[in-house]
Amino acid sequence: MMRSLSFFCVALLAASNNVSAFLAPPKTGSSSSLKAGFLDQFTKTLSTAATTVKSPKVTVPADFVIPEPQPLTVTEGTDLGKVLKASAALAVRLATSAFVLGWEIESVAYQGDGYSLKLGPISLRDRSAVLAQAPRPAQDLILYGYDASPYCKIVRETLNLLDLTYEYRPCPGARAGQFSQDLKQRTGRQTVPFLIDPNTNTEMFESGDIIEYLVATYGPSPDLYDRKALWPITFTQFAVSTATTAAILLDMPGARRQANARPDNEQMQSIEVWAYECSPFCRPVFEKLCALNLPHKVVSCSRGSANRDLLFAKTGRFQVPYLVDPNTGIEMYESQAIVDYLEKVYTV
Repeated sequence: MMRSLSFFCVALLAASNNVSAFLAPPKTGSSSSLKAGFLDQFTKTLSTAATTVKSPKVTVPADFVIPEPQPLTVTEGTDLGKVLKASAALAVRLATSAFVLGWEIESVAYQGDGYSLKLGPISLRDRSAVLAQAPRPAQDLILYGYDASPYCKIVRETLNLLDLTYEYRPCPGARAGQFSQDLKQRTGRQTVPFLIDPNTNTEMFESGDIIEYLVATYGPSPDLYDRKALWPITFTQFAVSTATTAAILLDMPGARRQANARPDNEQMQSIEVWAYECSPFCRPVFEKLCALNLPHKVVSCSRGSANRDLLFAKTGRFQVPYLVDPNTGIEMYESQAIVDYLEKVYTV
């Protein structure tokens, strides 16, 4: 995968490093508690089994080979035009979401066991001290969205800035696909973005309201950071106009469901992708997932993200995008290879 794009330093730094108990214990001697606990567990087991049965079966082509990660190289089949367009879109949005809120350099000579960006003799370790103290949701947030929508884009950028993991449910053109129908049944509307926070039982429309909710609920204390750091998102006129320009540069991704996408893709288990919104190398993967109407769990990995350490511990390296597909058991790096894999597995 190519890492040699040549625009301003921020964009280069951002893109180059593809980079309680199950049941509450019953009261002693309480047969009713034991009975209730057993029934609860039995009900949950049945529910899990039913979900498993309903999940569609998919298979990996017999000739498929998981590619070896190849940082700092251009892999075969890479669409350089798309990479350049995504890079231009990153520049238009001033690399918003490339760095987490409160980003800072911790060390340039890091020798620890965690992730760092190595540039010759430099071992750069970055972080966000303010997010380390911010509340973290116990359950993943859920976002219904349309990839090209400027209002959805700035919400996704906010989720990256706050280093939050979320499940994305694509709604092509805002009104097409099963997730859009589900949204209409749930709310009476087919408007995106729509956020569900199972941690607080909160559901809401309107990008501005969602952004303010996320910052207030999962952001750091206001006295720990400068609110001006959010201006590329909260200055609505700038945010919407530049996000719209980015969508045009990217050929309005997610406007329609891919014609040969499997009709049962919305029923698949959520595919996990470690990535961040503005990366030119993650963009093609996001766009393919949305075109195929596949639900996907986005593990935010902007610069300074605590998730970079988690991926480093999980795989022994850090590079994004990284895909984990629970439907097939496949785990892999390499943007173009991931796009090709999704095309082979989730189309008819």
